[in-house]
Amino acid sequence: MSRSHLKYRNRPTGGYSSAKEARRAAELRLLQKAGKIWNLREQVPYVLIPAQRIGKKLIERECRYVADFVYEDTAGDTVVEDCKGVRTDAYIIKRKLMLKVHGIAILETGNERYRKVAKTKQSTVRRRLASVSV
Repeated sequence: MSRSHLKYRNRPTGGYSSAKEARRAAELRLLQKAGKIWNLREQVPYVLIPAQRIGKKLIERECRYVADFVYEDTAGDTVVEDCKGVRTDAYIIKRKLMLKVHGIAILETGNERYRKVAKTKQSTVRRRLASVSV
């Protein structure tokens, strides 16, 4: 892929979309080896809106979000993480759909400004879900 075709000036590195994502993957692998996280998975798809069909004819394809990383933390919670450089409009809509459809707040890494807000949202969502489920 030529430099002029790279989205948002990212540089694919080591099979990842960006150097930032490759660094984060290496960090998470180290955390997994140290026993701080487990069940690390990459590029995990979540269906946000199923495909729409009339009979056998496909009218609309499914809308999905693909998480960069999914893992279990020390509290036993599943963490869905996205390494972000730029928040696109499409990403923001999918982030909101993940919360509405699956009850999952995405942890955004790669930009510390996003990470602080995402961690706050995750803990708020977990508290609210815990108070609802009995």
